[in-house]
Amino acid sequence: MTKPGLLVVGELPAWDLEALTDRFDLHLYYAAEDKSAMLMAGRDTIRAICTKGEIGASAEMMDALPKLEIIANYGVGYDLIDIPAAKARGLRVTNTPDVLTEEVADMAIGLLLAAARRIPAGDAWVRDGSWRTKGMFPLQTRVWGKRIGIVGLGRIGSAIARRAEAFRMPVSYSARQKKPVPYDWYPTPAAMAPQVDVLMVAAAGGPATMGLVDRATFEALQPGAIFCNVARGTVVDETALLEALRTRRIAAAGIDVFLNEPEIDPEFLTFDHVVLQPHAASGTVETRKDMGRLLRENLEAHFDGRPLLTPVA
Repeated sequence: MTKPGLLVVGELPAWDLEALTDRFDLHLYYAAEDKSAMLMAGRDTIRAICTKGEIGASAEMMDALPKLEIIANYGVGYDLIDIPAAKARGLRVTNTPDVLTEEVADMAIGLLLAAARRIPAGDAWVRDGSWRTKGMFPLQTRVWGKRIGIVGLGRIGSAIARRAEAFRMPVSYSARQKKPVPYDWYPTPAAMAPQVDVLMVAAAGGPATMGLVDRATFEALQPGAIFCNVARGTVVDETALLEALRTRRIAAAGIDVFLNEPEIDPEFLTFDHVVLQPHAASGTVETRKDMGRLLRENLEAHFDGRPLLTPVA
């Protein structure tokens, strides 16, 4: 039996490609020199797309593949997949929620600690001899007990809140609606900002949250606040964020996501009070294997005529 064609838009680990090869005829779009030619050659055979949250799938790509039936996203965020276009064409869309929730929450707390205690700078202080020549590393700020405000209390935001409680941090959150949780609720990040010492962004991306953490939010923060983002670069007004970092209204920041990744604004590289990560919050072997397995199981379920495990459209 002929294997369904699968367009692999973003690079996947070798173990995922090997497993997918058993069931699908792979077209490695990310490695193709002439991507238009690959789409043209696969018009009659490619029936599925595998993409990543930071890449997505456009309506134009869907139109180029008339036999397309399903788009499987390797990641939880699917804001760059044109969902209305997919629905209009009768395409199914899946993602990989839950399997990366705890991993991203770990990174969120790791970034918070790294930023507040300047852990990368402390490491450099030892390595470059400053400890020997300059003495003790400058005092930093504590994390435990500080008031944390979480923008978006979905799966990941809730996992961050559980970890924050272990640090004896009073938890607040902003969301469109109140949730049945014992945390203080605010309707907007700007309303929450004056009440917290740490602003943690964990909201889903997409048009509804574009620029949600805005200039008013940063201006409402108490001087000396700590900022972290493990959500999407689009959720934050990056111009306002850079200004708040430049003026040191934000005393420390840990940032995993940016606009225009990986061609981020070079000003981020100039700040010594910011810890940067390359959109790697889910980047462990264990979690990536779980993500690949769930992506593959969704694709197999579709072509076997079974219900999808984690559909989003």
